[in-house]
Amino acid sequence: MVAVVDHACSAGCAISVRQLREEDLETADTILRNAFDAFTGLANLFAKRDYVHTRWHAQHGVALAAELEGALVGSCFATAWGSVSVLGPLSVHPDRWDRGIGKALMAATIDRLAVLGTRQCGLFTFAQSAKHLGLYQRFGFWPQFLTCILSREVSIAGGATGGLRYSTLTDADRENCLRDCAELTNALCDGLDVSSEIKAVHHQKLGDTLLFWNGSRLEAFAVCHAGGGSEAGAGSCYVKFGAARPGPHADRAFERLIAGCESLATMLGALRLNVGVNTACHESYRALLARGYAGGLQGVAMERPNRSAYHRLGAYIIDDWR
Repeated sequence: MVAVVDHACSAGCAISVRQLREEDLETADTILRNAFDAFTGLANLFAKRDYVHTRWHAQHGVALAAELEGALVGSCFATAWGSVSVLGPLSVHPDRWDRGIGKALMAATIDRLAVLGTRQCGLFTFAQSAKHLGLYQRFGFWPQFLTCILSREVSIAGGATGGLRYSTLTDADRENCLRDCAELTNALCDGLDVSSEIKAVHHQKLGDTLLFWNGSRLEAFAVCHAGGGSEAGAGSCYVKFGAARPGPHADRAFERLIAGCESLATMLGALRLNVGVNTACHESYRALLARGYAGGLQGVAMERPNRSAYHRLGAYIIDDWR
C-alpha cells in the first residue's frame, strides 16, 4: 500500500496522492482517454484498448491516484520488469492541467519505485512536447532514441505459428518457461524479467505468449495482447514485449518470432499486428520495415538514470513502454 501524500497545487489547494482502488478504475479510465484525446486532438484515440484495468490487475506494479478537492483527477502506473521499471501511463483530467498534479504523481511514483528496488526506469512520451519532456526531466529522465509504433495487415488465414503458446503448457511447464524467459532477458540486461507481463496476459486472458525453442534452449519469445479490452484493441494484436536471444543467430530467431506473431495474430482473430521498436535497436527496426511494417505514432524513450537499459545495436527487441 501507498500512504496518502499531500502536495500543494499551483492554486494553493491540496493534492492527495494515494493507492488507486478498484472503485476508481472507471473514472481513471475516462480521465486517461479524455486527457490523451485533448492533447492529441484525436477523438477516441484509445478506442477499445485498455491501459487502466489491465495494469491495475497486473502484479509487481504501481497504481496511484491523485485527488484534488476530494475528486479523482489523475492516475499514474508503473510496472516492474525485474531490475527495470516502466512508468506510465500518467494522465490528468484536462480541466486540471497545469496545477502540479502531474508532478505530485511523478514524485509519489518515483518514491514507490525506490521501494521496489528497480535500478533503471524508462517511459514513452511525445517527442514534440516540451511540457512532457520538461516534466520528466525534472525527475531525472532524459531522452534517448525515438520509438516507432509500426503495424501491418495480417490477412493470411491463421495457421501454425511454428512456436509454442504459453496457454497450452501445463502448470509445471509454465513455471519452467518463466525461468527460461527470465534467463533470456537477463542475457539482454542484468535482472530484466518480464514474467509479470506473461502472467498478466494469461490470467486476464488478454492474448498469449509465443515461445520458440531450439532444442532445450529458448531462443525467442513474444508477449502478445489481442482484441478489445486488452492493450491491442478490437481487431488488432499487439506485441507488448518480444526478444530474441543475443548471439550470432539472433537475426534468424527474430525473423521466426515476427512471422510467428503474425500467424498468432490471425489465430486470435486480429486483422493487424502492431509492434513498437526503439530505433536504437537498429537491426530490429530495419527488419520490421523490410517485412512491410509502416509507422504511425512516434515518441521518444526517456530513461532514469541517463543511459539505455537494453536498447542498443545488436539487440533484437520489440517494446515501446507505452
